[in-house]
Order: sequence, then C-alpha cells, then structure tokens
Amino acid sequence: MKIFVVGGAGYIGSHMVKLAFLKGYDVVTIDNLSTGHRDAVKYGKFEKCDIRDTEKLNKLFLKYKPELILHFAAFSIVSESINEPYKYYNNNVLGTLNLLKVMIDNNCKKIIFSSTAAVFGIPNYLPIDEKHIKNPINPYGKSKLMIEEILKDFEKSYGLRYVILRYFNACGHDKDGELIENHNPETHLIPLIMETVFGKRDSINIYGIDYDTKDGTCIRDYIHVEDLCEAHLKSIIYLDDIKNESIDFNLGNSKGFSVLKVIETIKKITNTDFEVKKCDPREGDPAVLIASNKKSKEILGFVIKYDTMESIIQTVINCKN
Repeated sequence: MKIFVVGGAGYIGSHMVKLAFLKGYDVVTIDNLSTGHRDAVKYGKFEKCDIRDTEKLNKLFLKYKPELILHFAAFSIVSESINEPYKYYNNNVLGTLNLLKVMIDNNCKKIIFSSTAAVFGIPNYLPIDEKHIKNPINPYGKSKLMIEEILKDFEKSYGLRYVILRYFNACGHDKDGELIENHNPETHLIPLIMETVFGKRDSINIYGIDYDTKDGTCIRDYIHVEDLCEAHLKSIIYLDDIKNESIDFNLGNSKGFSVLKVIETIKKITNTDFEVKKCDPREGDPAVLIASNKKSKEILGFVIKYDTMESIIQTVINCKN
C-alpha cells in the first residue's frame, strides 16, 4: 500500500515513517519543514510541500496516487496558540481542509488523523474515555476539534473513512537510537529535564505545587512514541478492512505520572542532581489528565509496551544522538 505521511519530518511522524517503511508500506513523507527536520526522514521518499499549496499537493497526489493518508502536520504549542490563534487556525484547520479536498478530488478516501487530549479541556471524570464531553480551552485544542467535526461531515458527504487518534503526552525516543524528540522551542517535560541533566539548562521548573494530587504537582499520562506508532499501524490495518466504520480512539498509558515523579525517576536513573524551581501554576492546567485506552485495546488490540516511566526514560538515555 502506498501511503502519504503528512508531517513525517516531525517527532511522531518520523518515527511512523520508519515503522511503516520497515513493515513494507510504500511511504512518501510530505512536510514543509517549518518545524520538522529533513534529516529525520530516513526511510522512503520525501517531498517538500505545504498542505495549503493546492497546486503542488495535487501534483503529488497525481504522481504517487496514495491510498491512505497519515496526517501529523500541525502546530501544537498550547501557549503559542493562545498568543497567535490565526497561525493555528490557518495552518491546522485550513491546511487540513485543503488536504481533504485534494484527497477527495483524487479518490483517496482513507485518513488517520492525529488529534489531541486538548479537545477535552478540563476533565469531568477520569480516566478520560472517548465519550467524554469535548470542551477545549485553547485555540490548539479547538483547531483539532474543528477538524474532527470536518472529518465527520466529509464522511457523510464524500464517503471518507477515518480513524481519529487523540494523543495524551507523547514521549521517548526510537529504541534503535536513530530518531529523537527535537522541538524548537522545546516545551515537553522529559526533554527539558534531560537538557538539565546534560548541563544545557541550569534548572527545571515545576509549574504549581499545590494541586490536589499526592505530591501537589500535575499528573499526566505519558505514552511512548513507539506505542503511538503501533496504534497507527493497527489503524492502517483497521481501515484496510472495508467493513470497518470510521472511529476515534484515545491513546494513553492509562497511568498517571506526576511532574515530581518524572523528575525523581530521571535523577535516579542518571545518577545526577539538579536544581528544581517551584513556579506559579499555568492558567488552564488541569491537575490530572489520564486516558482510558480500553476502546483501543478492545477494537485495535492495542497493547502498551512502555508501561513504566523507567522504561520510557531508558530509551531517551540510550539514544545515540
């Protein structure tokens, strides 16, 4: 099967390109390299293209004739989305709308869409399942929810079939050491802590120490990037069966790890100590976010491989880069 990995030069996308290629898929990466890295695309073919460029995108569809799209391309920094909402709606929503139009025009009607836990906003209950009310509190989450609704409309009108995968906290590195988490600016907790371990930062900040949690710090659901990619692989197989309907899944470990727990685990594994600064909580940060992955287990047969913080952190430490 020929597939387009849109946003395949990014963190999760590049890991997916590798897995899909090694599983025998004919992979073409489409990326404008605004946040991705060309040297992260180590497998398959690469085409530089912005999904808002209708003419070039259509030419690529005519050239390669993809059967399925894996859509990772999006701006994803929550704080930036609050300050620059136009950037997020223009790229995430309009870009996806353009991609979908070109797909339909070229009779490509299968897509796996990378969504986010941010569509839920402040949770009403835990763990968060797929039926939880969606009430995003920032433009990033709103942009993803808009796309989810667009996909439903495209299914009704054009026969598009989709799988929506909502990530919680993606983390970790490729176990072979080829690929890493490489954002600019870096906003994710684990790589920020590792920068402190390696002396690239003087300290690590904790935003809020008075939450209603066991140690007072926020609790998040961390899912390893390779587990995420396995879920995408299973979603490709799911959509390949014409009898299967469009569907959505929450993807997480279904375990919660506090900020302090992550810091303490890294200190222990690396045998290092560093300064931890206690800062005021950030506006809109829920105390706890934990996913239910029951649905993905039952329907996709999805099984978490990296189910402890120690196993996740070890892949980061072992990376050659």
